[in-house]
Amino acid sequence: MSTSLGQLAVYSVLIVAGALAGAAVPLRAPRTRLVTFLAFAAGVMFGAAFFHMLPEAYEGAGPKALSFVPAGFVFLFLIERFVIAHVCEEPPDCAEHTHRRGGMGLAAFFGMSVHTLFDGVALGSSVVEGVGLTAFIAILAHKVPSSLSLAALFKSEGRSAPAVLWFAALFGLLVPAGAVAYLGLAHLVTFERFSPVALAFSAGSFLYIAVSDLLPHVNRHGKDKRLANVICLVGGLAVMLAISFVHHG
Repeated sequence: MSTSLGQLAVYSVLIVAGALAGAAVPLRAPRTRLVTFLAFAAGVMFGAAFFHMLPEAYEGAGPKALSFVPAGFVFLFLIERFVIAHVCEEPPDCAEHTHRRGGMGLAAFFGMSVHTLFDGVALGSSVVEGVGLTAFIAILAHKVPSSLSLAALFKSEGRSAPAVLWFAALFGLLVPAGAVAYLGLAHLVTFERFSPVALAFSAGSFLYIAVSDLLPHVNRHGKDKRLANVICLVGGLAVMLAISFVHHG
């Protein structure tokens, strides 16, 4: 157990560092390029849902797991509309509105957190089974672009760099939180039963973020960079497709 905890501690530090590194990319970019980062984020969301979450959910529980995709979509819609104030309809430089309301970033953080916690469960299980390195590489590979996407969302809403990095660190820490939960509760809870449902639910939330928030924002504010935005959207999809091949290979 001590060896497993030591490995988990090392992996956790590296995953948090990867999340912070991913978040630093849009933070260092000029504000005029934010729309292209949001297009990339939309590609990452679509790719994560279609190339990673949905295939694994189907593999784990068959067609019945897919019924939770619309549940995730509708749930995040309700959260954003009635719990979190909706994203400001003004351009992204209206800092006094976007910083106060911040619906898109918080909704994305909430939706991505469910998936990240179950990534941690997978990491904890893999460490116990002696194949932790493989799971760690797969999780790190897709947490970096996910954190980049999340940071681009928060920056577009006018949040400060320290606040964005704080969210990125918390996002990364959800992985070890899920792993610790697995190590402490595996004898009481059969996590494998819930994982396909959680993946399908998360896929629905990712699709909601991409379709309802990201793409409309890109279409509204990226009319002068249509080609660049298309390239970034396809690039986000390609990154997640490549990661899925590495993960399943």
